[in-house]
Amino acid sequence: MSTYTAQDYKKGQPRWCPGCGDHFFLASLHKAMAEIGVAPHNVAVISGIGCSSRLPYYMNTYAMQTIHGRAAAIATGCKVSNPALSVWQISGDGDGLAIGGNHFIHAIRRNVDLNMILLNNRIYGLTKGQYSPTSPRGFVSKSSPYGTVEDPFRPAELCFGARGRFFARAVATDAAGTVEILKAAAAHKGASVCEILQNCVIFNNGTHDAVATKEGRAKHAIYLQHGQPMVFGENRELGLMQEGFGLKVVRLGENGVTERDLLVHDAHCQDSTLHLKLALMEGPDFPVALGVIRDVEAPTYDAAVNEQIMEIKEKNPCHCFNDLLYTNDIWEVK
Repeated sequence: MSTYTAQDYKKGQPRWCPGCGDHFFLASLHKAMAEIGVAPHNVAVISGIGCSSRLPYYMNTYAMQTIHGRAAAIATGCKVSNPALSVWQISGDGDGLAIGGNHFIHAIRRNVDLNMILLNNRIYGLTKGQYSPTSPRGFVSKSSPYGTVEDPFRPAELCFGARGRFFARAVATDAAGTVEILKAAAAHKGASVCEILQNCVIFNNGTHDAVATKEGRAKHAIYLQHGQPMVFGENRELGLMQEGFGLKVVRLGENGVTERDLLVHDAHCQDSTLHLKLALMEGPDFPVALGVIRDVEAPTYDAAVNEQIMEIKEKNPCHCFNDLLYTNDIWEVK
């Protein structure tokens, strides 16, 4: 079996602003692909339009930048026509959830075996700073000078609403965390959605400041691991428990609370109720959930389509065009 390094997947010189989260994510993707071990010629990276969608130019794999919002549609066709390919879809929050929102939810609903990366900086960067579908209510931008009067999409909510079976989240500046969820996404058979929290240094600097640094994540995030109790905090002194139909943060040692009293993460639970509650947590009252939040097996669209084609071929008496010609009356002209 061949082994690969991150260098085997690199191509070109990235042209993003210095400090852009895309640089961090690209480095993690190269490293993850080397650890996954799929040969570059068996990988396809497909994007839409936007700053993040330039990423295919920097991949030494099959790669294609398509049109605005259509990455999921092209990626679906690519995977169904060639199931052996490892297909990665790269979209920003605008490209993926605004003009591409319809394709996003239906690729998830169909459970196409795609690795769908959503790079979320809560802004339109390429078109110079308009608010996006994930910008918070009241956000001031070039297209909302007095603040938006809309509530944002929450990617996890869309994913689970479309019957998503895999959802994970990482921070672009956290290389180790990003690599781990990318590897988990590649191992999952079906539509996997990885939300990457990243910064736009020009038009929305600091949007994820609370978890951008290692120290910030220690204070404001929780790394979920399947089968492990939900512990977090700088000294692992906090945890999550169920309270009624919701969650509550507790301090270990207070009121006799121990790790045994905490919720244990079950990423494979068919019921997505708790997964959604975890994915929607936000500060200051709750930590931001990072890691693999949901990972559930289900039949995939591309496999089902190809199985159906093979089944019909076996039953059909016509195996070539000549067979088709002889299915009806034939006249010989002399």
